[in-house]
Amino acid sequence: MILAIESSCDESALAFFEPKAGLRRELISSQAATHERFGGVVPDLASRMHLSALPLLLEDFRDELAQVNQIAVTRGPGLLPCLSMGISLARAIALATGKPIVGVNHLRAHVHSAFIELHAQDPHHFLAHRKNLLPHLGLVVSGGNTLCVKLDKDGSLTVLARTVDDAAGEAFDKGAKLLGLPYPGGALIEKYAQNGQAHSFHFPRAVPDHTDWRFSFSGLKTALRYQLEKMADTEVQQALPDICASYQEAILGQLLAKVEAILKVEKFASIGLSGGVANNLSLRQKLKECAQSNRLPLLIAKPQHCGDNAGMIAFAAWAEHHLPPQQNITPAPQLTIDCP
Repeated sequence: MILAIESSCDESALAFFEPKAGLRRELISSQAATHERFGGVVPDLASRMHLSALPLLLEDFRDELAQVNQIAVTRGPGLLPCLSMGISLARAIALATGKPIVGVNHLRAHVHSAFIELHAQDPHHFLAHRKNLLPHLGLVVSGGNTLCVKLDKDGSLTVLARTVDDAAGEAFDKGAKLLGLPYPGGALIEKYAQNGQAHSFHFPRAVPDHTDWRFSFSGLKTALRYQLEKMADTEVQQALPDICASYQEAILGQLLAKVEAILKVEKFASIGLSGGVANNLSLRQKLKECAQSNRLPLLIAKPQHCGDNAGMIAFAAWAEHHLPPQQNITPAPQLTIDCP
């Protein structure tokens, strides 16, 4: 029985996981409305809000605490002031209960989150047959990270592709800010894009070489800024759906191009999609078509497990203990998702 704590950014979250039943309870306290006024997350403010929210969430788990065998907590990557709040709570619970703590890498948890729903449907079947889904190609797309990883049969994670500058989620949010849309603006770009034409504006796709699996989105934001500087405010408002559709297409096109390039070189038994941007319906549809063309099953994290959440922390803590012993991340040259 695992009690999990997540506090890496602006979501305070707790979850209780039982291996035979899956996630029994999950609670999240969001700070989005507070940080919207500042156009982004303010770390010191976020940490103070964690300090207030986490004890209140824990109070709702009072009945489950007696059943807990292990405490799982996000150890990074994330905002240091925010991470410290969750780790401090985990240590306090461990001192009070005598239960052990396990630190979970936030990005590893995102990779495993694509399997949560499959486990929930039939835990026994999942344990018996999950090796049939490995090696697994996971695409993790969030506000702070964009990477493709290989989850192998021995439990190891290898980073295959990673952004060299900004994450796709950041490109969405910063692009929305340039367009005058409120934070977080990624969902609003998707909303406007539904009524726009994706080829109305030309935005560059960095690293076009299919043999180079790096992502890059900083130049895309610059291209959007230059395009908007050429237009009057009224023109921007009239063309907003087309701008959003074209901008979104440039982001998603780069993501899909790298996935398809990797699939041509390496063999996988399944594909996964996770991270906050995984809620983008266009991305889900495009990756579904990619998986179908390669005759591979597609596992997509449920919406509540795409953003920062404690459910994926609990599941990853359990899943990695039930995989074979080799648990090290094997990074590509100069790439790593681990943290101290």
